[in-house]
Amino acid sequence: MSIASPQQPRTIADMLVALGDIPPERILMNPPPGTATEQDAVECETRQNRLCELVDSTLVEKAAGYHESIIALAIASMLRKFVIPKNLGCVSGSDGMLRLFPGLIRMPDVAFASWSRFPGGRLPDEPAPSIAPDLAVEVLSVSNTDREMQRKRREYFEAGVLLVWMIDPRQRTAVVYTSPDEYTEFGASDSLTGAEVLPGFTLSLSELFAELDRHADGMKP
Repeated sequence: MSIASPQQPRTIADMLVALGDIPPERILMNPPPGTATEQDAVECETRQNRLCELVDSTLVEKAAGYHESIIALAIASMLRKFVIPKNLGCVSGSDGMLRLFPGLIRMPDVAFASWSRFPGGRLPDEPAPSIAPDLAVEVLSVSNTDREMQRKRREYFEAGVLLVWMIDPRQRTAVVYTSPDEYTEFGASDSLTGAEVLPGFTLSLSELFAELDRHADGMKP
């Protein structure tokens, strides 16, 4: 199964709409949009020093930022502290390419994949393995659009992802999706749980977002 736009875009404007109204500066022109391959996505960082997803045969630069990186790393660290001692699976970061469908490569900011997702229960050798994680986490950047994230969520769940967290570091909120359209919103004083994906795991959002308040003199402003 593959995910594709309903029809081939006829113009650049059509292409941007199909990709989720993303800013044009995130579209790579080499190789030309509509001709990129999975290998191009794998080699993108080497050739152009950019992290790119492959969508509709087009290389799309992953939205990023310093605050987003701090939050993503903190989430990954908290997940690892729970996952590794129990040997539940693997936690990957924002440069971890996942081949959700033929011709579709996504790079969640953080992902947890249980061992049952890996053939033979072992790490694959491919740079972009055909794995849908149990949990996908997206830390929203300024250039992420609502339609882009809607498309990502749809793709994640169609690929077999069970839980999607959308973390907004500017609003200090989180939205937890259990399907493309079923979600629960959380504020900065709430906690997220691993639900059925990671029973017993909790993540305090106040602790998470406190990472953005740290400074040389301690935690107090």
